[in-house]
Amino acid sequence: MSASQRLAALGLTLPEVATPVGTYVPAKRQADLVYTSGQLPLLDGDLLAVGLVGQRAGDVTPERATECARQCALNALAAVAQAAGGLDNIASVVKVTGFVASAPGFTAQPAVLNGASSLMVEVFGEDGRHARSAVGVAALPLGAPVEVEITVAVRTL
Repeated sequence: MSASQRLAALGLTLPEVATPVGTYVPAKRQADLVYTSGQLPLLDGDLLAVGLVGQRAGDVTPERATECARQCALNALAAVAQAAGGLDNIASVVKVTGFVASAPGFTAQPAVLNGASSLMVEVFGEDGRHARSAVGVAALPLGAPVEVEITVAVRTL
């Protein structure tokens, strides 16, 4: 089954690629690799959640942050698909880097980023397994709880 068929079987479609708000591009191809800029958990132009991830009252829950990481990854797939000439031109996911806006004492960033990592495996199978970094930060753009960037290898003809 192709990546686009797996995506459809999951009931998902690639969203529109977000328009950059600065002097950068959503994704850049260099030889057989495509790198994304950081992708936020935007759905139809709105953030899925805002705030720090943690266990305190008012924090974004780790479970909601995991959903945000999954949406970030879907947005990243849209950006790399655009740069690669389609989702099925992606040979493998090389690296996922995720940033979690973390409340004091929150240390479950890797669990949050499993939302992004799991999507890659669901869409690409074994070719979706990747290296990963999960980093806690004080704040992210627009108050987003999670930001994800990916690097993929593109099929060569």
